[in-house]
Amino acid sequence: MSSITLTSPLDMHIHFREGDMMNLVAPLSAESFAGGVIMPNLVPPVDNLDRLLAYKTAVFQAISPHTFDPYMTLFFRDYSEAELEAAKPHIIGIKLYPAGITTNSEGGVASLKDAEQVMARMEALNIPLLVHGETDGFVMDREAEFLTTYESIAKKFPNLKIVMEHITTKKAVSLLDQFENLHATVTLQHLIITLDDVAGGLLNPHLFCKPIAKRPEDRDALLEAALNAHPKLSFGSDSAPHPIHKKEAAGCAAGVFTAPIALPVLAELFEQHEAVNNLQAFISDNAQRIYGVTPPQKEVTLTKTPYTVPQSYGNVVPFKANETLNWSISNIA
Repeated sequence: MSSITLTSPLDMHIHFREGDMMNLVAPLSAESFAGGVIMPNLVPPVDNLDRLLAYKTAVFQAISPHTFDPYMTLFFRDYSEAELEAAKPHIIGIKLYPAGITTNSEGGVASLKDAEQVMARMEALNIPLLVHGETDGFVMDREAEFLTTYESIAKKFPNLKIVMEHITTKKAVSLLDQFENLHATVTLQHLIITLDDVAGGLLNPHLFCKPIAKRPEDRDALLEAALNAHPKLSFGSDSAPHPIHKKEAAGCAAGVFTAPIALPVLAELFEQHEAVNNLQAFISDNAQRIYGVTPPQKEVTLTKTPYTVPQSYGNVVPFKANETLNWSISNIA
């Protein structure tokens, strides 16, 4: 196989940031993707309709002239029914962060019990709940420990669509088949790396993210689910840019920047495993069905032409910097 054409690829979990950083990274996604779910953990967070609409306007300005639908999210807080009804036409879901668990999440949920009233309102209004599912326990166990919380929410709110964001464990994959209302996204890096790649030799700060990469058996379970286009799993890059001085530093910022090279790397990965026929479902069709969205028409053709990933995009180092990929984007229509 020498070429692959993808229709309306989607990135169902992405960080666009604001200001100069957004102007740098947002066009890199909007060029090759037809749409994406935009995260709300800014400073201050996107937690009201006025803030959301202003942010969406800024996103459109940043991505012009590319065709791209930004699917907006609100930062979880105690929303009234009236606030949710007003926001619903403008959002794809509400993102729940446990307080302090990741970048800019200090204002997140401290007590999930206290959040249940809002979840009930969301269930009634058919607004999906997107969750960064980690506890504050030992770093390698944080997602596994949170899985019982997913089970509890799924049982208590059976009509609430729940998306386990950026899953990283074999146990999370198995949970998908246990509850009808549970779905998930998975990142590019978690399909490829393990903790050994991050810290097994010299520390690689550009591979440090939250949730942290796990064990080989976890990576393999995620990869198997993606390659088989598990119907409840979608691609969500969690592409999280940080300037070099915040990555190559003490107190390294968490996040891997994958957006500009995600499609060529996925093409190579799926070809290696003889699963190219499932890439369209993983990169778009599943997400369209799960969320009920119809993205703009965009055809992205990749060819088996070597491409060397730049050392940086502006002041951000990408995943696989300086490496040569076997696939590259040859046409976008």
